[in-house]
Amino acid sequence: MTEAGAHDTLAQEFVQFSLDCGVLKFGQFKTKAGRMSPYFFNAGLFDDGAKLGRLAAFYAQRLIQSGIEFDMIFGPAYKGIPLGAAVSIELARLGKVVPFAYNRKEAKDHGEGGALVGAPLKGRVLIVDDVMSAGTAARESIALIEAAGAQAHAVAIALDRQEMATEKQPDGSTRDVPHSAVQYVQNTLGLRVCSIARLEDLLAYLATRGGDAGSELGQHLVPAQAYRDRYGV
Repeated sequence: MTEAGAHDTLAQEFVQFSLDCGVLKFGQFKTKAGRMSPYFFNAGLFDDGAKLGRLAAFYAQRLIQSGIEFDMIFGPAYKGIPLGAAVSIELARLGKVVPFAYNRKEAKDHGEGGALVGAPLKGRVLIVDDVMSAGTAARESIALIEAAGAQAHAVAIALDRQEMATEKQPDGSTRDVPHSAVQYVQNTLGLRVCSIARLEDLLAYLATRGGDAGSELGQHLVPAQAYRDRYGV
């Protein structure tokens, strides 16, 4: 289980913050898995220093609450790079100074070379990213970390969608599987996962602050719940 709770104050504040920033939107959005989702979370819209700084504060507070111990931070390319850097800065502000590293999508063949930038990977590594759709990015990060002789220990994400992952079949098609990407990373890969908020936190927010079903915010509760009922884990 991830570290957020259905009526967790921090999670509720994060949902509000995401709405205020336009990061969390409601409507009809096609996901990577081909599903039509009634909501969309785009962490790329935490797009100025104030937003990124507050986002890092949410990550740091959730990590402190989780009790997860780690020796350094790794930000997977691309969104994980600014996220990991911002979180490392916020943790340093709070008195926990840890090394930070990230990877390039393409290895550099000149200068210092290689695919890794920043501090040498060692000890227990915390991977920081925005969301986890299929666990692919986590697996790639784990491979890089373990190849460097370090231990992939935990993952911190902003939002856990709490929905079934999909797996590619030999014929090129995909099928739903009865676990989420987060559950796969926890139960199969053995890493702890720390999320600021989950879909159930979003549903709780809509239920408590949306008012009646006819309100601008409340009207999104039913389709969001229906999506959870159909694809949730």
